[in-house]
Amino acid sequence: MVSISRLKSHSWKAMVGIRGNTAYVAAYRNRLASWRKQNTIVRVDKPTRIERARSLGFKENNKSIVVRVRVRKGNPYKLRPKAGRRPKRMGVKQWTYKLSDKRIAEGRARAKYSNMRVSGSYLVGEDGLYKWYEVVLLRD
Repeated sequence: MVSISRLKSHSWKAMVGIRGNTAYVAAYRNRLASWRKQNTIVRVDKPTRIERARSLGFKENNKSIVVRVRVRKGNPYKLRPKAGRRPKRMGVKQWTYKLSDKRIAEGRARAKYSNMRVSGSYLVGEDGLYKWYEVVLLRD
């Protein structure tokens, strides 16, 4: 006997998988298109992946919320120096950020909702330019 949360987890994996159902893939792409038009940090009424949110401590009460955070993919942009120098010494290329995209999303949610603490986060979507994470926040 398989639990309902296990079935929902499998359906999520099938939806974002390469060989997923075409109806799932179309719904997923429509969802990403609507998320692209929204702000960077959006409070969500219900989590997209309910089984993952509940495993991180989310409950349907006024002490926990879910926030969707958009993070740009790739390395952060670094300005080129204005003074002349050899390209090798400019320090623009091969510059990587020390934090993962997930940690950046959690930090942005923590900064916006400073009266709450971050319980955890999980990936809900990604396209060529952005990654979206849902961050579970609990009231102190």
